Amino acid sequence: MPNIETLTPAAGQADAAGLRAYDADLLVRCAVDREQPWWRRTACVDALTGRVPEARAGELLACVRDTEDSGTVRKALLGLLSDRAELLPWLRHEDRRRKDAYGMPEAVLQARGALGDRTAAAELATLAFSHWRTKRAIGEAGLDALVERHGVEAVLSALEGGRPEDRAVSVRMRHRAGGDVTDALADPDPQVAHLAESLLTCPDRVRAYLAEAPTPDAALWAAYALHRLTGDAAQTRAAYEALGRPRVEVEGLDEEVRRAIVHEYGHDCAKQSDPRWRIEALCTEPPQPPDEERQLALATAALAGAGLAPRAPLSCGEAHRQGGGTYHVIRYGEGGRSEVFISTLGRFAGDHEDDPAVRAALEAAGFRWIGGSTGSIRVTGLGVYYFGARDPLDIHTLLFYWQD
Repeated sequence: MPNIETLTPAAGQADAAGLRAYDADLLVRCAVDREQPWWRRTACVDALTGRVPEARAGELLACVRDTEDSGTVRKALLGLLSDRAELLPWLRHEDRRRKDAYGMPEAVLQARGALGDRTAAAELATLAFSHWRTKRAIGEAGLDALVERHGVEAVLSALEGGRPEDRAVSVRMRHRAGGDVTDALADPDPQVAHLAESLLTCPDRVRAYLAEAPTPDAALWAAYALHRLTGDAAQTRAAYEALGRPRVEVEGLDEEVRRAIVHEYGHDCAKQSDPRWRIEALCTEPPQPPDEERQLALATAALAGAGLAPRAPLSCGEAHRQGGGTYHVIRYGEGGRSEVFISTLGRFAGDHEDDPAVRAALEAAGFRWIGGSTGSIRVTGLGVYYFGARDPLDIHTLLFYWQD
């Protein structure tokens, strides 16, 4: 006869069907038992869906409220108990906004949405506006639950309306109801306009809007939407020309470096990026990609010729032992303790020390040195994902980019 231990022998190996057929009281006992591993307890919580014994609900609710217990188990319990109105005062308490187990603040907000708490609407809208897919999904699920309970207008009235995240909720709800959201291309917040652009499906409607777009940015978003919907590059370039080839001007960013950056990052930049970067990436010619093998051989020979004892080149992922990016590393000198970077985006080289001997050797070989003054220029309006953030980065980071 199977028991809970045999049905959950290890993490990720739960017999879900067997647990669903198991005695609910015994599942509760395991779910609240701190001596059991979190993965077994969570499997028991999942198996209780739709059959929580009323006499044992208090034990489960107490576990949710116990901030010293496993956050993973408590999050699962919040999902299980999302119909328990007696949880709402605890969920609303200001302590729930303070530091808790990872993911618990988001789970609390989702539970408040499931319980119909309209006072959670603004925080759920903020979550739904997140760059992180998991947070965005939680926010949208919470808002959807509020709409199901109270209706769209009641939820929108619970929002202040002036924040970009509030306007994004309005755009999403209007689209879901079958409404036209083309006018939101003129929203002053790029992330809201980007959302509207992503929801458009009718090229003719977008063309008509482009002809009468109220702002340059709205016209750019319309052109971008048309390109996505039709793939007509000539049409996109014509719009780009008609708008005067708009672009974000960055002081000190020359054309060679700009082209490399635009065509590496402009096509897939963060949602809050200025639309000019996206259109420039679509409508300008990309640089000729370098012959990486030849480039590395040339750099290695130049360093060797300068007596710097270079080692064999490594990709930045190999050098960091994880991840990848846009450059190779050549270690040199005694013990290979120093290193220089060779970009995969062009003839760009640099390091962290601005070593004059390395710079002279590589510049003589035809490389372009990206030192402190040039490398520190921040490329404004172009959001690029980098270790959890999506802010504008400097030239050095963009040309010599690594992400684990």
